[in-house]
Amino acid sequence: MMRIITGSAKGKKLVSLEGDATRPTSERIKEAVFSSIQFDVEGRRVLDLFAGSGQMGFEALSRGAEKATFIDLSREAMEIVKQNARITGFFDVSHFLVSDWRNYIRKASGREQYDLVFVDPPYAMECCADAANYLAERELIIPGAIVVLESGEEEILMDDPRLAGYSVIKSTHYGKKTFVNILFYEGREATE
Repeated sequence: MMRIITGSAKGKKLVSLEGDATRPTSERIKEAVFSSIQFDVEGRRVLDLFAGSGQMGFEALSRGAEKATFIDLSREAMEIVKQNARITGFFDVSHFLVSDWRNYIRKASGREQYDLVFVDPPYAMECCADAANYLAERELIIPGAIVVLESGEEEILMDDPRLAGYSVIKSTHYGKKTFVNILFYEGREATE
């Protein structure tokens, strides 16, 4: 069972998609991520790029984020996200879009900007570094943004040129299969 850990929606129980089509972030990982960024959530504009149930975005909203955009390729998952938006009371500060992550970033370029992004794709996709690069390249994130990458087999190496402009806030692995990298975006020009 997923729930909101703290903030204005503390204790609200969230629903998730039946079956194994999505893999919700574990309570332990969610707690660790938000412990690391707890003083950097309020007032932020959130992008939950592989939303699933939307729990990371709703946790951020509960902790004072300004608004959140939820992107998922699955229509069924997006219906769950909308249901959770109603449960938590954040429907009015949420934007929902069924889309492939690349298409969304391409179309939102020049129109949207975020300063807190959660990237938690299906582990087999191994696209966290690509997503971080594309977010910066298309200027969907601003200097000072925090980008949280949750991956499986994909190893995030900071000397990867796709991660130019990023520095590590925290890098941890949980068990044998989950890596979490919390990155701070300084801007591409800061590293040139």
